[in-house]
Amino acid sequence: MNTPRPIPRPIRLTQTLALAFIAFLAAGQSIADGPPELPDPGHPKMSREQQQKLGLQAAGQVYTQMPVLPDSSPETKYIQALGKRLVAAIPPDRSWPFEFHVVAQKEINAFALPGGPMFVNVGTIVAADNEAELAGVMAHEMSHVYMQHSAKQQEKGGLLEGLAGIAGAVAGAAGGAWGDLAQAGIQFGAGTLILKYSRADEAQADAVGAIILWKAGFNPVALADFFQKIQAQGGGNGPQFLNDHPNPGNRRAAIEKEISTWPPREYSGNSAEFASVKADAASVPSYDAKQIEAGAKSGRWAAENRKNGAVFADAPEAAPARAQAESVPQASWRNLQPSSRFRTADLGAFRIDRPENWDVIGAQKSSATIAPRAGVSAAAVAYGVVIRVGHAPEADMSPEQLTTSIAQSLERGDDNMKQIGDPAQITAGGVPGGSVELETTSPMPGANGKPQRERDWLVAFPRGQDALFLVFVSPLKDYDELRPTFERMLNSIQF
Repeated sequence: MNTPRPIPRPIRLTQTLALAFIAFLAAGQSIADGPPELPDPGHPKMSREQQQKLGLQAAGQVYTQMPVLPDSSPETKYIQALGKRLVAAIPPDRSWPFEFHVVAQKEINAFALPGGPMFVNVGTIVAADNEAELAGVMAHEMSHVYMQHSAKQQEKGGLLEGLAGIAGAVAGAAGGAWGDLAQAGIQFGAGTLILKYSRADEAQADAVGAIILWKAGFNPVALADFFQKIQAQGGGNGPQFLNDHPNPGNRRAAIEKEISTWPPREYSGNSAEFASVKADAASVPSYDAKQIEAGAKSGRWAAENRKNGAVFADAPEAAPARAQAESVPQASWRNLQPSSRFRTADLGAFRIDRPENWDVIGAQKSSATIAPRAGVSAAAVAYGVVIRVGHAPEADMSPEQLTTSIAQSLERGDDNMKQIGDPAQITAGGVPGGSVELETTSPMPGANGKPQRERDWLVAFPRGQDALFLVFVSPLKDYDELRPTFERMLNSIQF
């Protein structure tokens, strides 16, 4: 008699797993792929040491350009603690020496600099409905550092790199923090620090920020919620934040799709400190962008920050810009005066006529200087024209907008440079452009050996996504005599 065989246990286990799988799908879930891991950030040409130096330079400038709360303030202590929790989610071998500070500004904004210094506006703390939203903004900004977006931005070049070159050449700067920052897409303006990121950078910062939030115990969707809230406010709070952070698309849908395969976990709620700090932040004296920009120009914030004990101890020592400037030796007018005979110079993007005794110096794909040899040094131009081609800050800018943007950037790059009059329309080679004059200190001393004023004529042409701009340079005493030569050069342009 055959004994009936028992049903093997593996079949029962298989049935159990099948039922669990069906229930899992019925709940609208998918199989978890395991804990999310941060991606490889890549290896840009700029080293870690260079990125950290750049970030420290920029952070030091923040303390002279913006009102910063001291580290002893409740807001800064809280932001530092929250930041420390987020940093713990990053593997130590890929992390950075993050540090966290708070700016007394009403508008919503936050920015993290290369190497780790990060600043959060008081207005951002007040606007966050919960701690996860605030952590989401911070995680997003930290992701720009983690992915080394500023270092990669420097490799792409663009208009800001051209501005750094023009500011250096026109003002005679032999380098310095401003030029380094501009090349990495970092500049001060409109009462804030501006870091321009692409939509691809933004999408990547969202994805990496979501992983950081999940690992730190925060709901990653809160990141999208905060951005969508700002977007819905439109031109209200935080217009600069929206300009610096172009929407890569449906943030919530993208983040929800990303986290759908992650293991489920219970997210933390608000800490006890969040409500009290949010309430205290609402009473902190803070300023709007226009007030901050005016205070930066007057030197108010540098003085008040020192008085309030808000000092950036890690800022590298930097000599005053004029002390770093390279001068151009005095030269006789005979060695500077332009010839009446002209030759055509082919610079790739366009052609331009030049006096035959003025040379094309350092010609590259995106830059050149046309000047008498006696009017230039290794890094300064006292006579001639500095030319740059690069990406415009925004596509389809009007000539007036482009000219104003460049003039403001040049002023920020040289404390002695001031705009003379308003931008005007101009046409060269059949292309409309903008024109404005500025004044600064010439790198070539006057006949008496003392500093002399310099007149710079800025002309800019938007070319879709790109821009061409020229700065005609001369000491003020010779400018009227050289202006006809400058005009002849400009009118000869052929695109």
